[in-house]
Amino acid sequence: MEREIIQTLDGSTTIHLKEWDECYHSKHGAIQEAQHVFIQNGLSLFPNQSVSILEIGFGTGLNAFITFLESSKLNQSINYVGVEAYPVNASEVLAMNYVDELNASHQQIIFEQMHEGKWNEQFELASHFILTKRKQFFDEIDDFQQFDLIYFDAFGYRVQPELWSTAIFKKMYEALRPGGKLVTYAARGVVKRSMIEVGFTVEKLPGPPGKREMFRASKG
Repeated sequence: MEREIIQTLDGSTTIHLKEWDECYHSKHGAIQEAQHVFIQNGLSLFPNQSVSILEIGFGTGLNAFITFLESSKLNQSINYVGVEAYPVNASEVLAMNYVDELNASHQQIIFEQMHEGKWNEQFELASHFILTKRKQFFDEIDDFQQFDLIYFDAFGYRVQPELWSTAIFKKMYEALRPGGKLVTYAARGVVKRSMIEVGFTVEKLPGPPGKREMFRASKG
């Protein structure tokens, strides 16, 4: 599938899949979307504590990198697991401008290490941040009560509805500890119904720039 690097409206880059007309991040602002959906409405709910995070769609590493930057401000110790079936290649990683756009040149090495680290092996990026990248299809996930927070950042329902199925959300529900949260940019009725069917309580929240709404799901 043909891929190209494009600039989003907040100046940050993303990968565009031409055949699907689908992007890894919002065209309205890759960084703004990540900060709004995953940090403001997810990570910030867990200040001053250890947090175990599962990311569905590691992709460019943007969500992981922003989480690393924010975790120090929130005094968090992070165990981060990113799942990705089709890792981005080195040239695409080099084309991402996240370090500059986030004014994080002092953490350039961290962004590089996130991508250079071996797949399916746990490694320490800092004393407070452990990363594991799992090369895995989402339907192969079988974790049980391992995570406090899930970043659900799969490609959209329009192009891959199977990733938003009841079967997948059942796996997400089982992977979360009681009281855990799942946040996603999505806000389709069919997605909400699948979440509720497996046991989630679903909130509809204001969405990031360019999107009216998003969901946050909670496990009782």
